[in-house]
Amino acid sequence: MPTRANTQHHPHDDAPDTADAFRRLAGLPAGRQHDTLRDEIVEAWLPMADRIAGRFSGRGETYEDLRQVAALGLVKAVDRYDPTRGKVFESYAVPTVTGEIKRHFRDHMWTLHVPRRVQELRNRVRSARQELSRSVSDHWPSVPEIAQCANLSEEEVRVGLDALDTFSVLSLDAGMPSGDGSCLGDTLGTADTALDTVVDREGVKPRLQALPERERAILYLRFFEDMTQSQIAEQLGLSQMHVSRLLNKCFRQLREEVLEDAAA
Repeated sequence: MPTRANTQHHPHDDAPDTADAFRRLAGLPAGRQHDTLRDEIVEAWLPMADRIAGRFSGRGETYEDLRQVAALGLVKAVDRYDPTRGKVFESYAVPTVTGEIKRHFRDHMWTLHVPRRVQELRNRVRSARQELSRSVSDHWPSVPEIAQCANLSEEEVRVGLDALDTFSVLSLDAGMPSGDGSCLGDTLGTADTALDTVVDREGVKPRLQALPERERAILYLRFFEDMTQSQIAEQLGLSQMHVSRLLNKCFRQLREEVLEDAAA
């Protein structure tokens, strides 16, 4: 049976030492002995799966349901884990179990807050539409047909249909209908980070013009010609240390003067 791991290697008390069990499991052919050892490993790691499930409690799903989902993720992790890759099982199992729970929320829970009455309408409309789709094959069920089948008003059907569209939110990585490989996120505008520097540049411009010619030349070579301090020193016949001091002096002076202007 798996034993508790040395706490030096595992940060949690619910992490058993199953390294030897996994090595034995990898060498067993499919069959009863393999399945028995696999079940023992899963059982040993269930406390860890329960702990991860507890992190997601209070989000609209019962803890018992979350435990079942976490256990499913644990079984997948045990089946897919390869001990020959050198990683401890916990480092592989934790993201696998967590991902399984997140997929459960994505696929089975509402991503937007919707009143319970609307959720009920959605479920009744969906059931009616599925039932009608099996018996009516030449057209998509209409609002009146769904209303009659679900014993709802047409307005209630429209609310339910709208709720069907809001059950899940499209990811920004979702592909566009154009089929050109672009995704939804590509259609959204982004802030131009260069705009953040416009005010700063305009504020410092008159102060730059007031600097001595040599200092202006050093700043130009450094920030517009992208030259190093050594290259600037060589071109102007100065030492690199002198160029560094002049740059620091310019920065300090410009900063102080711009702050004074802002405070005025």
